[in-house]
Amino acid sequence: MNDPTAPTAFPAPTEAPTPPAGLREIWAWCMYDFANSSFTTLIVTVAYSVYFIQVVAGHLSQAGQDGTAERVWFWGYAVSMLIAAVLSPILGARADARAAKRAFLIGSTLVCVACTALLTFVKAGDIWAGLILFGLANIAFDLGFLFCSAFLVEITTPEKMGRISGYGWGLGYLGGLASLALAYPFIKGGFAEANLPLYRLSFAVTAGFFLLASLPTFWWLKERAKPQPDTGEPIWKEAIGRLARTASQIKRYRDLWAYLIAYLIYTDAINTVIVATGIFANKVLDFSPSDLIIYFLVMQVAAGVGAVWFGNLADRIGAKRTISLTLMAWIVLVSAAALVRTHAQFYAIGLLAGAVLGANQSASRTLLGQFTPVGRQAEFFSFFSVTGKFAAVIGPLVYGELTAWTGSQRWAILSMAIFFAAGWLAFRTVDEQRGMAAASQGTS
Repeated sequence: MNDPTAPTAFPAPTEAPTPPAGLREIWAWCMYDFANSSFTTLIVTVAYSVYFIQVVAGHLSQAGQDGTAERVWFWGYAVSMLIAAVLSPILGARADARAAKRAFLIGSTLVCVACTALLTFVKAGDIWAGLILFGLANIAFDLGFLFCSAFLVEITTPEKMGRISGYGWGLGYLGGLASLALAYPFIKGGFAEANLPLYRLSFAVTAGFFLLASLPTFWWLKERAKPQPDTGEPIWKEAIGRLARTASQIKRYRDLWAYLIAYLIYTDAINTVIVATGIFANKVLDFSPSDLIIYFLVMQVAAGVGAVWFGNLADRIGAKRTISLTLMAWIVLVSAAALVRTHAQFYAIGLLAGAVLGANQSASRTLLGQFTPVGRQAEFFSFFSVTGKFAAVIGPLVYGELTAWTGSQRWAILSMAIFFAAGWLAFRTVDEQRGMAAASQGTS
């Protein structure tokens, strides 16, 4: 039963819940993770980020300004995530009100694909064009991830949510492997002048992969929600009002809010590690583009296995315990990365980090799904998304500034251990069962 004294943000659903999706629709949902992993793998981590620092902004380092190219990149990334953080809750609430998650998903994907393809034309010295196109693609990517994740509550039951989320992440890492394999012939020649046109073509290949692999999601993922009555208010005013009413229920959903605070802290470090790994390997350990491809192939396999295995584990021992285990592992791994000296040592860390990464991402999405009332998926996932976006602002700035101040990325990567430790401490305050009960009462 609902607490009669608690304010209600939205009317309770009047229709019986729609039965969970069939296997084809679940597969179509998972395929979006397969598709969008090409962007995170090749644009954010392996290929474009390194290309931007070494080629697009390479003249800054050549002028004796060591660390400046990294600073510019991380600032650009942080600004794009800040914009995504502002847009996510507004568009998430709008998607719920108009039952338009699928339409928003398709639109944001097309924007990301188009801007990613245009990165092909970014050359040495095109710093502003390179940052703006990447920023737009990154904003659209994160919005697409938000709208796709919001379907998780609709397509399965709470008891199976962990494994379905894990299957999505696992398939996503297979997508990362496939996109790496496709891009390898273009990237293997590195930054030699003669190979740069081929290297840039890998960005168009990434865009094409993302689009084609998203088609099953566009075709078969159904919008089960029903539009809510139009209030006649402007979009931004209506969305902000809905979010304000939800925020006013902090007492009822206190475990959700405690979780989001912890998530803000620990995902800050995870996002930074993802963005910085390729740059760290290239600049600190002298990894070539070919070395990076091999390294991330290993990491993707480990992450896929970790996502699926820990997704099932989360259904057995609970998402909270699973997340706690991964956070303790992350503290050890980033501390070890700061001391690494050889390629072999970094490969070993990458293998373990991949498994922990997949596990954490899968379990984090599962826990949010368990804390989400039916009928408010996009809105609640937008809070999850906006938390992650604000986290992605802080960590990269810390990493970039520490690199510029100290002249070494080792201190920057070590600083992430502090974020993981703080996130683990904050996460200990979350009561998983109480949070799930609050979500159930919110839809009764």
